[in-house]
Amino acid sequence: MSQGVPVRILVVDDHPVVRSGLVSILDRQLGFEVVGEAADGAVAVSEYLRLRPDVLLLDLRLPVLDGWQVLAKVREADPHARVLAISTYGGDEDVHRALAAGARGYLLKESTEEEIVAALEAVVRGGAKLSPGAAEAMAMRHQFEPLTAREAEVLAGLARGESNKEIAFRTGTAESTVKGHVANIMGKLGVDDRTAAVTVALRRGLLHLPSR
Repeated sequence: MSQGVPVRILVVDDHPVVRSGLVSILDRQLGFEVVGEAADGAVAVSEYLRLRPDVLLLDLRLPVLDGWQVLAKVREADPHARVLAISTYGGDEDVHRALAAGARGYLLKESTEEEIVAALEAVVRGGAKLSPGAAEAMAMRHQFEPLTAREAEVLAGLARGESNKEIAFRTGTAESTVKGHVANIMGKLGVDDRTAAVTVALRRGLLHLPSR
C-alpha cells in the first residue's frame, strides 16, 4: 500500500514496549501512518473519536476499559469503524467475542511483522483476517456447546475456589441446583473434575486470570 493517502492507524496497547514495537513496524511500512497511541481503554475511545483513524489496532487486555468494551463504544459511535484486535488471548471464546463485537480481524501477539501488515491491508480493503492460531481456535469452536449465563457464573465461582455450598449462597440457588450446573459445565467442557474445567475455560477464553 505505497500509493495515495497513507492509512491512518491508532495503536492501543498498555505495554509500552509492545506499543512502541508495533509503531516501529508500521513506521517502516510505506502507506501507513501512526496518528496516535493509547495505553488504556478510556483513552483509546477518546482518541478514536478525536482522530477518526482508518484502522484501530486494539489490544484486548487493557486497564480502565477492556478491549471488548472499547470495541462496543467505538462501534456504537462509528458503525463502520475498522478494528483489528491483537492479543495474547488465543481462545475460541476470545476470538468469537471480538468478532461478534465488530472487529474485522484478530491477531495473536506472536504474529510476524508480515502477518500484521497483511492483516491491516486486508482490513483496509474491507476484508477480514485471522492469524493462523485464531483461525484454528475458531475452527474448533463448533465442538463445544455454549455455557448458559448461570453456568458461566458458576464456573467463575469454581475458578475462585468456591464450594457448591458457597456458590449456592452467593447466587441464591439450591446447592443441588449448583451441583447440576457443575455437572453440565464439566460435560460441555469435556472434563471430569472442577480443576480441569477451570483449566480448559482459561485456555478457551471463557475465564481470564485477573489483570496485574
